[in-house]
Amino acid sequence: MIDPHHISALQQMVGANGATTKAADLEPFVTEWRDKFIGQTPLMLSPKTTGEAAAIISYCNLHKIPIVPQGGNTGLVGGGIPGLKNAQEILLSTRRMNAKPVVNSSDFTMVAEAGCTVSAMQEAAANQDRLFGLSLASEGSCTAGGITATNAGGVHVIRYGTTRAMVLGVEAILPNGTVIDELSGLRKDNTGYPISQLLIGAEGTLGLITKVCFRLFPPELSRATAWLAVPTPQAALTLLGKAREVSEDQVSVFELMDRSALEFTYRHIPGTRDPLNDISPWYILLETASSALNSAVGQRMQTLLETALTDGLITDGAVAQSLDQRSLFWRNRESISEAQKLEGGSIKHDVSVPLGQIAAFIKSATEALLGTFPGVRVSPFGLLGDGNLHFNVMQPKDADKVAFLEQWEAMNRLVHDQVIAHDGSISAEHGIGVLKKAELLRTKPAAEMVAMKAIKKAFDPNSIMNPRCLFD
Repeated sequence: MIDPHHISALQQMVGANGATTKAADLEPFVTEWRDKFIGQTPLMLSPKTTGEAAAIISYCNLHKIPIVPQGGNTGLVGGGIPGLKNAQEILLSTRRMNAKPVVNSSDFTMVAEAGCTVSAMQEAAANQDRLFGLSLASEGSCTAGGITATNAGGVHVIRYGTTRAMVLGVEAILPNGTVIDELSGLRKDNTGYPISQLLIGAEGTLGLITKVCFRLFPPELSRATAWLAVPTPQAALTLLGKAREVSEDQVSVFELMDRSALEFTYRHIPGTRDPLNDISPWYILLETASSALNSAVGQRMQTLLETALTDGLITDGAVAQSLDQRSLFWRNRESISEAQKLEGGSIKHDVSVPLGQIAAFIKSATEALLGTFPGVRVSPFGLLGDGNLHFNVMQPKDADKVAFLEQWEAMNRLVHDQVIAHDGSISAEHGIGVLKKAELLRTKPAAEMVAMKAIKKAFDPNSIMNPRCLFD
């Protein structure tokens, strides 16, 4: 247990509104949303300023008190949940660091505090006639610091890139309490190691991100949205290439979904339904967009679909003719995760493979799963445009959920072996956290693991920052 003297000293740094000790108040912050990780801590600190956060980290480093940083607590790999062993870790939440983002419309930049939600950043940018390019299902809860620390992706990666591509710099507190400030918005700076880039995707193991300078884009003023039936993943991949060509590389969204994932959605989620009459094994949500108000995106979409139908790349399709129809397409896609939770036990795989390997990976991984775990329902969906698949596996019908979920590690190993065989990654956007530590060690080349551990040791010799995350 942490010495009560330290608890008292840390509480004083943030005042009554910034410290939480009661178990009932802590419960939402030590529980992951799907209940796979439930932790424990004697203290959650919620600093309001960078100065308060720096004082906390400096004190914890001096006394070797481990810290688990947390943003919106929307993670899926346990990276923001304190552990169970004797409650040795304090939880450091950035939720109160949420001042209104500062938008520089002429420079196409925005500086946001770590606790600002993605939806708040989208709104701030839109109010200045700019676009924040990240969009994902948890955008009402996930935060600037969290998405940066985990290098989140979302549905627009094909157009705007991952968080890493949108970050121009960060303000962060290193484990010794030192504050670094790279918020100037520079596009080019070749003066040595890019410290901000090291912190992006480090999952809070190298320091606490307190502010982020993001790149902004012109708003999307013209859109065309289509729901398409495709016969195979390979046909979908060919369609992607044609879509980029015909749209003049204005593809903003290209999502692949298999039929079973959508059947769960239609069964469990009110307000969803099949937009097409005929059943297809695979579907695509395609969106093209332009910053020009009177763009020809609609005409180009129609040209693309006519060509794709003639070439057999699609078997049916519908182009949204209203905002309500577009909303239906998006609700179908965005409800898949919730529907799978309601359908029963689901073992998750957030993976990526090179675009050219996607069809082969889906085929071989599905065959391997069915051969080893008869009756499972493979339900992949994801961002085909950037090779990221949520390769989820549902329990067999009428199976025992608890018994099925006990196969999590064995199933992960099987799928991850297929991922590596197809030159992919075992984590595309959710991170490693605690859940995938063993698999990271098993699948990551040894030289890269040595380099990662050396960086950790250099930044955090006392190993106070998220010490259970990534590796021991």
